[in-house]
Amino acid sequence: MVVDTYKAKRTNPRFSFFADAELSLRDGTGVRGQIAELSSRGCYIDTLEPIPVRTKLRLRICDGMTTCELHGKVLYMHSGGGFGIFGMGVLFEEMGPEQHSTIDAWLRKLGGRPRKDLGKTSFS
Repeated sequence: MVVDTYKAKRTNPRFSFFADAELSLRDGTGVRGQIAELSSRGCYIDTLEPIPVRTKLRLRICDGMTTCELHGKVLYMHSGGGFGIFGMGVLFEEMGPEQHSTIDAWLRKLGGRPRKDLGKTSFS
């Protein structure tokens, strides 16, 4: 029997990226997390508290040297298999030139080469 492996077809490449994340929800709730992956249009965050899909939030990412603050929306969420950790995909929204510049600089460093197509397509 032949088993096909699932291959994710992503418009924007993701890179492993470890940075602190502070999420602020509209009701004022603050949640701390850890960025695990980064793309030009979003990121994957691990937290100890679940945040429902479609929740809009303010996101502050800090890699120890640089900080980027932007708006985002939770696209999907899953539990960490009983370990008390929740992972979620967050789509960046309302990015200005400063946010694009910071994300692009991180991605250039992670990818090891300049990327001319960053930010032109949707997060997937």
